[in-house]
Order: sequence, then C-alpha cells, then structure tokens
Amino acid sequence: MNPYRVTCLSPLLVGDGQKLAPIDYMVWKDQVNVLDQMRIFRLLAKGPRLDGYLTQIRRADRLDFASWGGYAQNFALRRIPLESPSLAGHYQRAHAEDLFIPTFAASGGGPYLPATALKGPLRTALLLARAQESHYQALDQRLDADRPPRYPAETLEQSALGSASNHRMRALRFADAGAPAAGGTRVYLLRTATLISRNNRLELGWKSAARGAVDGRKPQDAPPLFAEMAEPGTVFEGRWQPPAGTQFAGLRQALRMKDAPGPEPFTKAANRAAEVLLEAQRRYAAATGLQRVQASVERLIAELEKARAERASCLLCVGWGGGYLTKSGLLAAQPELSRSILRRHPLYARTMQTGLPFPKTRRIVFLNDEPAALPGWVRLEFLGV
Repeated sequence: MNPYRVTCLSPLLVGDGQKLAPIDYMVWKDQVNVLDQMRIFRLLAKGPRLDGYLTQIRRADRLDFASWGGYAQNFALRRIPLESPSLAGHYQRAHAEDLFIPTFAASGGGPYLPATALKGPLRTALLLARAQESHYQALDQRLDADRPPRYPAETLEQSALGSASNHRMRALRFADAGAPAAGGTRVYLLRTATLISRNNRLELGWKSAARGAVDGRKPQDAPPLFAEMAEPGTVFEGRWQPPAGTQFAGLRQALRMKDAPGPEPFTKAANRAAEVLLEAQRRYAAATGLQRVQASVERLIAELEKARAERASCLLCVGWGGGYLTKSGLLAAQPELSRSILRRHPLYARTMQTGLPFPKTRRIVFLNDEPAALPGWVRLEFLGV
C-alpha cells in the first residue's frame, strides 16, 4: 500500500459522536481538564466526600471549581489546550447548554483521521465533476411529480457514479490515518454567522436561539460553541491502494472508464469542486465584511494553486462544521436550476420562499477572539505515485 498525507489548513473536527458534558471537565490554566471520574470515585469512596460529589454532579450544570478544582489538577484523564486564554472567560459566562464539547475521533493511540472523512468529500467532488445538466433537469422533474422520490439524489448519483456494486469510488481504497505525525488538538470557539435583511440590504448577524440573530458587530452577544479540533499544521498519515489489476479491469469495463488506475481523476475532481466552493465562500466573506475570514479564503485559494501544480494533490473541506455547500451535489448546477430543485424539496421549500441567498449561514472559527477562518479545510497528498 502507498502512503498518503493529510495536512490541516484550518481547524478540523472529525468527531467520534461524543461530547464532553460540563460535569466531565474543568477549565483550569488555559486548558480543558477532562476528569478521570472512575479514579475520583474510587478515591472518594474511601472517605465521607463521595455523597457530596455525587450530589453536585446530579444537581449542578457544572462542577464548582472552589470545591473540586483539586481534582482537575491531579486527576485529569486528558488536558486539551484552549486556542486562546480568552476562551476561559467565554466559558465562565456561557450557559450550561452551550458547554458540551464535541471531541475529535480517538483510539487508544490518540486522535486519528477515519478514512470515511476523506471518502465522502471525494465522492461528492466526483459527482460534481461527472453530473451533467440533463441529470439535474431530470431530478427537477422527479420532484415535480405527484409522488416525489423519498431519496431524490439517489438516482442522480447512480447516473453519474454508477450503482453500489460498480461505484467509481471502488477504484480507490483508503485506510484510516493514525495519530498525528505533527501537531495536535485544541479547544476552539465557533459561532454561526448569518445574513440579515435590513433596509433592503444584507448585513452580517450572529445566530442566537433566543433572539434569532444579534448584530454583526457584537458577536459576544451570540452563544459560543466550543469544539475540540486539530490545529492548522497538524499532519495525519495513512495508506491507500488502487484495486487489483483484474478487479479494476472488470470495474473499468462495467463503467466504461477511460481513466488509468490511480488517484489523479479524484484529485482533479476535488480541486475543481474546491475552486467553486472557495469562490462561494469568498463572496460570502466579502458580503458580510469578515475581513480575516476573507484573507483565510485567499490563502486557501493560493494553496489550491500549489496543489494543482502537483500530480496527485488536492484540497478538501472535510469533517464537522463545513455546512450544506460542502456536501451538496447541486454546487455544479446552474443557480436557477439549483433553486428550482430546492423549492420543490419539502425540507428547503420554506427557506427558499424568503428570497435570501442560500445557504445564509456559515460556521466561523474565532482565533484570538476574532472571526478568522472556516473549519475543515485540508490538503490531501497521495505519495508514491
């Protein structure tokens, strides 16, 4: 098997489906100290303090540092650094429901990158590269039928990429990438930016469950979201291989593939998809006045040009927080055709009636207490080709 390398270009979260509850950790010395609860239970069981600790866990929304802070210092299972010391203040002011921290996928050896996190974006990119306007028009017609399909995009994918037994993604195999070869994880602060229509123009706002949206100049009034993410510069390494010769010959014949075996068709498709996506993100950052976010998008565009100059390298937006655009097969469709399809879908029909740009929200990573980056961007390099 040949090696591949994934380098994080912006904070990345590929989650394991778990979240740290506010009674599972304490913030101390600019880091999240994840408590070793079983060890604490065994220790307290030897004395009279166990009942008090269990009572606070049962009733409180977070642990009282004055009473139990010593356990954060001495009985921490993990210590995850905060991105900035200012996050401690946001933690103290936040409501308990905003303090559940999604965690990075981890095994006994530490954080790792599941192969599925890469397969999904490559699959979407390949769909965008191969889908034609006739495929989207057929999808639009199916949604307008008396009995629209339950999974409307299923036939679109089958037309462009083949059925499950002869899917084009079978021409590339991945293994999970192990613990980071460089870098690590930190706890980052994120908020959700949105567009507000005011005086016949669009302005920046920040999503708030209680108020709908707050003024774009006051992000501190919007609820924070904390997440454990791999920091930029973190490197994961794994293994990949094409299918065996006879197996690929059968797949190639079934799908009438003209491409040679290898990752190049996938990286070319991914770079084309990244170009369209980054242009959409650049327009959004310019429209909302998020200057640091716009500068980060420009840096990603420069990285895209470097990736295109190499034989088997590409940019992908993977993991959590990327939003609708990173997962949609409509990104390559004409704008009017795309909106027509969305208007016919029950999930999006009401949103499309507003006439606002879709989607109007973005998850934004804050660095040093300022909106600065979009999550999930990585560079994937296939080595040994």
